[in-house]
Order: sequence, then C-alpha cells, then structure tokens
Amino acid sequence: MRVTLERSNLLKSLNHVHRVVERRNTIPILSNVMLSASGASLEMKATDLDLEITEATAANIEQAGATTVPAHLLYDIVRKLPDGAEVMLKMDESGNAMSVISGRSSFRLQCLPQADFPELTAGSFSHIFRMDSEALRGLIEKTQFAISTEETRYYLNGIYFHTHEEGGKLKLRSVATDGHRLARAEMEAPAGSEGMPGIIIPRKTVSELQKLVDNPEVAVTTELSDTKIRFTIGSVVLTSKLIDGTFPDYQRVIPTGNDKKLVIDRQSFAQAVDRVSTISSERGRAVKLAIASGQVTLTVNNPDSGSATEEIAADYDSDPIEIGFNAKYLLDVAAQLSGSEARFMLADAGSPTLIHDVADEHALYVLMPMRV
Repeated sequence: MRVTLERSNLLKSLNHVHRVVERRNTIPILSNVMLSASGASLEMKATDLDLEITEATAANIEQAGATTVPAHLLYDIVRKLPDGAEVMLKMDESGNAMSVISGRSSFRLQCLPQADFPELTAGSFSHIFRMDSEALRGLIEKTQFAISTEETRYYLNGIYFHTHEEGGKLKLRSVATDGHRLARAEMEAPAGSEGMPGIIIPRKTVSELQKLVDNPEVAVTTELSDTKIRFTIGSVVLTSKLIDGTFPDYQRVIPTGNDKKLVIDRQSFAQAVDRVSTISSERGRAVKLAIASGQVTLTVNNPDSGSATEEIAADYDSDPIEIGFNAKYLLDVAAQLSGSEARFMLADAGSPTLIHDVADEHALYVLMPMRV
C-alpha cells in the first residue's frame, strides 16, 4: 500500500472514526483503525464491536492495499503535522509496519493484519428512510441529556425512537428518561418509517451521531432492523447494535391533569437557579420554588454553609404552591428550551411537573419533584 493525501482530509476522517476506539482494549486489534486503499479513495474503519464507523476520503493511490494501525497514535501524529501538509502512508514489504511521511517528519507504526479486523455484520434492514440532519439533530439534542447512566437499568441507557400516530398524523418520536426526568421530542415521520419497530439507540452511538450531524445541508439515510441501525451521513457510515430491551411505557408518567400554569423568562430563571444552587454542596441539592401570584421565590438551604434566596417575576394566577426540584435537572431542561419563555404545568408538590418549550410545540419535558 502506498497512498498520498492532504493532511486536512486525513485528519477530518480520522477525527470521525478514532473516537469509537476505546483507549483500553483487551483485544489489540480493536485499538487499531483499518485503512483500505483502492480506486481514488482511502477508506478508514474503526469499531468497538457494538459500533462501527467507516469513512472514505479522496487520495492519490499509487499502490492499493489494506492494513490496520493504532488509531489514537495515527490521529495524534496527523493532528500535530503542519496545516496544508501532504501525508504519505507507505507499507513495508513485510507488511508488519507502515511509514507515515510528511515533509521532514517520518514515523513508523506497527501493523496488525487487516484479515483479523472484526466486521460488524449488519444483516438485512427492514426499514429505510431519509431525513434532514438538522431534524435528526433536534430529536437527539432535545432528549439525550435525560439518558440514564445507571447500568442496571440498561434499557434506559439510550434514546427510544419509535413512530406514534396522533390526530391522524404519524410522528417520529425520541424519548429518554432516567426515572427522575423525561424528555420527548418529535417530528413528522419521514416516508419509509411507517411500521418501524421501536428501537433503543445506545448512549455512545447517540453521542457519536450528534457530532456527525453538524452540517444542516446533508440528508441522513437511516436503515434499521430489530437489532441494528445504520446511518449514512455524506461519506460517513455509522452502524450500531441496538439495546436489546423493552423501553417502559413512558406515556403513563406524562401527567394530563396539571392545571396550574406558570410562565417564566427562561434565561432569568436559569441564571437564578444557577446562582442560588451555588450554596449547595452538590449539584443535586434541591432548590425550592415558592410560586405565588406574579412571582417565584427560589430558596436553597445547606446546613453546612448557609442559605440563598432569589425572587423573579412570573406569570401565575393559580393557588400558591411550594415545590422542590433538583437544581441540575432544572438547568438541563432550561438549556434545551429554544424560546425566551418556559411554561410549567403543575399539580401539587408531590406530582410530576410538565415543562413546555413555548417556541417548540414538539418538545416536552417531565420533572419529578424532590422533597424540601
């Protein structure tokens, strides 16, 4: 194998694929990226056996071939080369090492045979549909903060994607919950998604996908089956296993009878929560909201360091109510809201509260209260 290509092209592709590679691996070849040179492109592939990313980039192929080299090492070398540099990748006759040559710099990396590189067999996909990358990014960004990190409830360690019919229209929904909060977003279901199985996309896949859907002009092709999902975004192909589990019936925890309406300026509220929560020893400490006509008083008490209160104006004309929430959860939801105002629908101090984004009717959040 002998290939020459622009540093910027090589770096961009390596940046996409190397992140999948775990730094600590018991199987040596999983620390490597596979390089395959043929035609007029160099294809790179990395996997952790649950997730696989491939990307092809334009290159001058003098001699076709394939090998695998340490992913993080190659990425670090290319990253430190000067802008505008040309990079040559050249395999030794023995096939045991590859040289990376650029200008006066030369590196020699140990190779492992490409034949040993594991394939993530995708099988056949039952559904295929296309959507704008911006629409997909919206479904992910509005919900991913609520993904559970508790490994025992593994079926909550991802985003649940499914179709749902409402008012005669089919919607594609994304839902995430950790038992304390729930986030739901939806869009009009794209053609081809009808009858798709409800699937749970793992947290790591969601995180990688979020970094790839950064160009609003690019359409994303999604293929899925009961066990796998594949996204094609421009020249990048991401294939992932799905979480094998049943997502709980989230509709049951979305309250329908909350009749106390509180409308508040999102930014003022977030800043006030951030300020008063400074007094608490951990971020998870409860902040108490005393809601009365025309205002909300936020209070945090910490027996070790003191207390804090702040008042902010609000639009509220129901009975006064006192309710506590995890300060971090309030800030997480506030960060997702795109409008200038947030609308809280409350019932009582012990019941879940609904939070709506005034500027986006397709997003919905549920927060469980805390005792204060």
